[in-house]
Amino acid sequence: SPVGQAMWIYEKFQAWSDNKGDPAEAISLDQMLDDITLYWLTDSAASSARLYYESFAKDFSRMPLDFPVAVSIFKGDFFTPPKMWGEATYSKLFYWNEVPKGGHFAALEQPDLFVAELRKSFAQVR
Repeated sequence: SPVGQAMWIYEKFQAWSDNKGDPAEAISLDQMLDDITLYWLTDSAASSARLYYESFAKDFSRMPLDFPVAVSIFKGDFFTPPKMWGEATYSKLFYWNEVPKGGHFAALEQPDLFVAELRKSFAQVR
């Protein structure tokens, strides 16, 4: 149902964004409704959730990851690994930064910081 879809995604905005218990402090209601509507109209909730299932259901720790990697950790994300994890996982880690604001939805929450992180990381490979 549209209401069930809305509540499921709203809960993610609340739990995974950098807010003080109110997701509207991090992401505008219009942006949330746009995102929720996009999931509903494209019937893509299940396929988007599958990424998380696949990521956590398998042990990727033994897979060789031998390609250039840049990582930005936004403080309010639900998963904030330490840098030593990144160094152990990615043999070609060339950029690591811990950003003081933003969460899982950094592009919506802190668009300027998100773009700055992209620019800083890609500047190192030009």
